Amino acid sequence: MAKVLALLPLLLILAAFKPAPRPVADPTIPADIQALLDKYGCAACHNMERKLVGPKWTEIAAKKYSAKRIAQLVEKPEPANWPGYIPMAAQKVPKADMDKIAKWLANLK
Repeated sequence: MAKVLALLPLLLILAAFKPAPRPVADPTIPADIQALLDKYGCAACHNMERKLVGPKWTEIAAKKYSAKRIAQLVEKPEPANWPGYIPMAAQKVPKADMDKIAKWLANLK
């Protein structure tokens, strides 16, 4: 009983928090690409509007990397390319999906 009472304040605090609303899809990102960005967790750290954990999509595109280079950097990140950001962990994205994402990003203005 004492253990339950000890956990009660923690449970009350947790109950007070509401889950964050799901972000509205960005109309500048094609729906098929947005689905892939969500599926592989890219959208958790990157978006079009503001810096999150990682740079905005437009900041990445401004580097003018080729689609091939983008795919390489997702698989094996080079933190020196992005000083001031938390280093990205290597991501495992199937080649076909990575090619779609990388091509979109390489052509982003």
